[in-house]
Amino acid sequence: MRALVATAAGLAPVLLVVLLIAVVDVPPGETSPRPLLTTVPGPVK
Repeated sequence: MRALVATAAGLAPVLLVVLLIAVVDVPPGETSPRPLLTTVPGPVK
């Protein structure tokens, strides 16, 4: 029972922060039109 209370007490602030971020409107930003490279480009052929 103690472990359940400790888990609930530990998760409560995390859930509150997630909900706060979800409720607060994030200012709109612009994304880059070019995709990000996720791998090292190979040699140019």
